[in-house]
Amino acid sequence: MRVHHTDRSPVPHGHRDGLSRGKNMSQPWPSAPQQPQQPHQPPQAPYGAPAPGGFPAPMAPPPARRGSAGLAVLLGVVTTLVAAGVYGAVLKAVDGASIGYAALAVGALIGAVLGKVGGRSAALPVVGAVLGLAGLYLGQVFGIALITADVLHIGLPEVATGHLDLVHAAWKDYLGPIDAVFYLLAGAGGFQVTKKLGG
Repeated sequence: MRVHHTDRSPVPHGHRDGLSRGKNMSQPWPSAPQQPQQPHQPPQAPYGAPAPGGFPAPMAPPPARRGSAGLAVLLGVVTTLVAAGVYGAVLKAVDGASIGYAALAVGALIGAVLGKVGGRSAALPVVGAVLGLAGLYLGQVFGIALITADVLHIGLPEVATGHLDLVHAAWKDYLGPIDAVFYLLAGAGGFQVTKKLGG
């Protein structure tokens, strides 16, 4: 007697194959290997900006300005003579009255020429001080010579050739305690302006 086995599963055979395939498809796919992460680096600040510690990055010093010391001294001497002539003319115009800012202007004008033309130099400020003193002295002598020529009713060349002793004696009598301050202003103006503009 043969016994026939019947498929009692409520799911048809075709559907059972689909379920089998569905079970296989539901298996997780192997994940791709992860790349190692780079360590976090802080952003770099631009050159000259404050560093993370709060201190600014060091800046490069400005290049030293070059000049010609010899040409500066030559032009400084010419400026001294011109400034002395202007100071003497002002001195005659005010009848020998001393003007403090005029003495300072003599030294500052000489220092400006030395500093602009000569550039950075350790010796030029000293030259500026000396020329400032010389400019004030020559300006006073020139002003007294102009006044002497006017009083004696003679020309300036005649005063320069025959009455220099009289002019020098008059200059000594002209000097007063306040003139020490004027000479200090002229020397300091030549020194400081030369040093400032030359650097």
